Amino acid sequence: MSGNLEAGDLVQFLDNKGRRYQAVLTPGKEFHSHSGFVPHTEIIGLPEGSTVRTTRGQAFVVLRPTLSEFILKMPRGAQVIYPKDIGPILMLADIAPGVRVLESGVGSGALSMGMLRAGADIVGYELREDFMNRARTNVEQFLGSEYLHRYRVELRDCYEGIDEEDLDRVVLDLPEPWQVVPHAAKALRPGGILVAYTPSVVQVSQLREALQRSKFFAAETVEIMQRGWHVEAQAVRPDHRMVGHTGFLTSARLAG
Repeated sequence: MSGNLEAGDLVQFLDNKGRRYQAVLTPGKEFHSHSGFVPHTEIIGLPEGSTVRTTRGQAFVVLRPTLSEFILKMPRGAQVIYPKDIGPILMLADIAPGVRVLESGVGSGALSMGMLRAGADIVGYELREDFMNRARTNVEQFLGSEYLHRYRVELRDCYEGIDEEDLDRVVLDLPEPWQVVPHAAKALRPGGILVAYTPSVVQVSQLREALQRSKFFAAETVEIMQRGWHVEAQAVRPDHRMVGHTGFLTSARLAG
C-alpha cells in the first residue's frame, strides 16, 4: 500500500476533538464539514497523515481508517459484532491463513472482514439478500475485490443444514445457535472449533446444553468488557463510561 493517498482510497478525516468522518477520494468531489470544505484533488497525492485545512481554516488529519474504525462507520443493514468482540473471536476460533470457515449470520460483514484479513476462506450462510449484498459491498470497499474469491455467501438457512464438509471452523451469529450444533458436528473435521456470539445469557444456557448432548467438548463462555482511561497530565482515572455487555462468546471443539 502506497504511503501517498490515491484516488479511490477510503480515507478518514480526524479533527482536533477526535471526531471522525469517512469518504472515498474522488476527483471533482469535496469533503464538507460545518467549518467549510476541502476539494478531494487537494488531498490526492498527499502522504497519509497529512493535515489539510478547509476553506474556513479548520484543520483535519487525513488517514486511511483501520478496520476497527471502518466497522464503526460503515453502512450496515444489521447490528454488527463490535471490534472488542471480533478480536477475541479470531483467537477463540484460531483463525489463520487457509482455515476453512462456515459463517452463518454474516450481517453487514464486520466479522467476515476480520476473518478474511486473518487469511480465512469463508462460506457464509445468510437469510436476507440485502444483508448478503451489504456484507459483500463492505468487504470489497475496505479489503478490496481480490478478497471476494475467498468469500462466498449463499442465501441459506443454517438451521436446515450445512452442505460443506471437513470444515475447520463454524462461526455463528444467530438467535438460536443450538439448532446448528448437530449440523456443525457433521460438517466440522475432528478437532474443529465452533464459536457462537449470543447477546442473551438464556441463549448461552440453551447452547451449552446442546453442546453437552453432542460430540463437542471443552466448551467455554466468556464476556469481554472494554474500559477506557482518561489521561491528562497528572489526572489519570477510568473513563466514566465503558463498553460493557454486547454479547457472550461460546466456543467448543469437536471430538473425533
